[in-house]
Amino acid sequence: MKVLLPDTVELDPELPPGAVAVVYDVHRPVPDEHTDADVLVVWGNPADVLAQTARRLGKVRWVQTLAAGPDVVLQAGFAPGVLITAGLGLHDRTVAEHTLALVLAAARRLNLLVRAQMEHRWAQELGGLQPVRETGSFRTLREANVVIWGFGGIAATLAPLLHALGAHVTGVARSHGTRQGFPVVTEEAFPELLPRTDVLISILPATDATARVLNDDVLSHLPRHAWVVNVGRGTTVDETALLGALRDGRIAGAALDVFETEPLPADSGFWELENVMITPHAAGGRPVGASDLLTENLAAFVDGRPLRNVIER
Repeated sequence: MKVLLPDTVELDPELPPGAVAVVYDVHRPVPDEHTDADVLVVWGNPADVLAQTARRLGKVRWVQTLAAGPDVVLQAGFAPGVLITAGLGLHDRTVAEHTLALVLAAARRLNLLVRAQMEHRWAQELGGLQPVRETGSFRTLREANVVIWGFGGIAATLAPLLHALGAHVTGVARSHGTRQGFPVVTEEAFPELLPRTDVLISILPATDATARVLNDDVLSHLPRHAWVVNVGRGTTVDETALLGALRDGRIAGAALDVFETEPLPADSGFWELENVMITPHAAGGRPVGASDLLTENLAAFVDGRPLRNVIER
């Protein structure tokens, strides 16, 4: 069995007896002598090169992406019989950390403070004495209502961090209940949460069902002081609607790590708004525990046992 490992991350999985690992350049076509590979591991592969790889690897039986979202692999065109597994769990801590940083930056107005620093201006209006309780404004996580749309592993890691700083956290997912000690509601109950929401965090995957679901209808239910944070996928946001809400002051701000087109075009309206914080798809980028996941899934693959994080197609 031949396993192709990407050169974009250091991997050292334990290989089953008889298996051979070959490191390949994700930015170039797989060499002809390795198109007989049984397993392909994907991380940071350009979409066009991956699509070419899908056509050339005629014997591949399983593709393991280290990304939490498998959308790039699903769009590459691998044969229907090819097993696809995702990197769920590998990015929980890194994305949760970045999301917490964005939420705190929004609460403490770091977007405005950085601008003031660049102007060599002491922003007195953002410092000095502050009210302990301030209505109609998001200035602290203490007693803030935070809604996490897409309550999976990342949200389960993030929610306790927000709670530790005093936030009331509610999740939104396909099924309701209690997860990790936090209430989770379905999307049917989602609109009832929005008028009381201080921060709406989206960690939705890119699917047909989630395309541009963060739209004008959702935004219209948020209070004017609310912030939107997106660390899921850019395709889940109606960017025209979000830009309009930000420009008109119908919401207070947005912290965005992902966009429908990446890199974000230089002429995008998001760049010019002082109530927007932009990070360049930086929340993840570090698949923590990838070698362990590969070791476990390789052993299961050889033994004919179920693999972790199988994507239904």
